[in-house]
Amino acid sequence: MARPGPTLPPVDELNRLPADRFASALAPLFEGAPRFCEWLAAARPFASDAELLSRAREIARTAPEEVRLELVNAHPRIGAERGRMSDLSRAEQGYEHAASPGVDDEAWVSEELSALNDAYERRFGFRFVVFVAGRPRSEIVPIIERSIHADRDDELNRAVDDCIHIAADRLQRLRGGEPAGSGG
Repeated sequence: MARPGPTLPPVDELNRLPADRFASALAPLFEGAPRFCEWLAAARPFASDAELLSRAREIARTAPEEVRLELVNAHPRIGAERGRMSDLSRAEQGYEHAASPGVDDEAWVSEELSALNDAYERRFGFRFVVFVAGRPRSEIVPIIERSIHADRDDELNRAVDDCIHIAADRLQRLRGGEPAGSGG
């Protein structure tokens, strides 16, 4: 029997919640990131989910760097241990299929992702986040390799944009729609 996942109240109910409860309700979309969720709470009211996401994208691009870094670093590493990530991240990174034949579960991928995550974090000072969108982890390896050579500001902008893509995908799933792909 499947375990019930998180739920999200309709946007009109979210608008009426006290700021701390609003932030808690949106935490699954943003892997927690309390200061980011507080900024989003202060931007209410929202007329729709689309407006909420649009405002989240704007905040993610313009907030002070410490808020942006919190949003990015709230996400688990790609290829992190299962126990170190939320249920949503675990599903998005394909761990529920890891034992299936033909699924990307080779040890070299985990080792490579770990080494690349270390190098990326040393270079930039924040985690690598990407909207996985259903790709196997082996397809993420060249993306991290390219990203390591990017400009830091460009890379932070890309990472926060991907955090919003992940949140949009999660919001769609929590509202009962089919996800556009999987986030990470």
